[in-house]
Amino acid sequence: MSNSNTVGLRDVGLLALRVGFGAVMIAHGAQKQFGAFGGHGIEGTGAFFDAVGFRPGVLNARIAAASELGGGALLAVGLATPAAGAAAAGTMLVAGSISREHGFFAQEGGNEYQLVLALVGGALALTGSGRLSLDHSTRHVVDKAWMRVLAASLVVPAAVLVISRREKALASATPDQQTP
Repeated sequence: MSNSNTVGLRDVGLLALRVGFGAVMIAHGAQKQFGAFGGHGIEGTGAFFDAVGFRPGVLNARIAAASELGGGALLAVGLATPAAGAAAAGTMLVAGSISREHGFFAQEGGNEYQLVLALVGGALALTGSGRLSLDHSTRHVVDKAWMRVLAASLVVPAAVLVISRREKALASATPDQQTP
């Protein structure tokens, strides 16, 4: 029987997963917010979002960038893991909806990559951050079991709401506003 304060391989694995996934999410957010890593910044991302039906584009780009930057940073340090994981998962589910008509596999332009990222974010929201985290250091003030269940249960409905708003915007668009 192990001591409840002993750091184990599960904790090291969660640390590696959180830091790696958090870094990926931060990079995605930095592309949108700052134009880093070959990204298009808020204005370019906003124009793209407008073109694919996420209107207003700049506002939606800011929300996506904040979810990715904030969620990624919180996951990397292991703070508010349920909310951070849910934010990342929801953003990636919505991102995956853009390319779903191309099928699943990324090599065909599908949403495989986004769905894997959504799965990782959702799994972290449910598992929590482990002992090597700020959540553990703060006695799980913002990482309670009920928060995990609530965050995970809200991801899909929130993503469906955003996706349905996009689909309504596309359906009501005039021919000159249609997605290319």
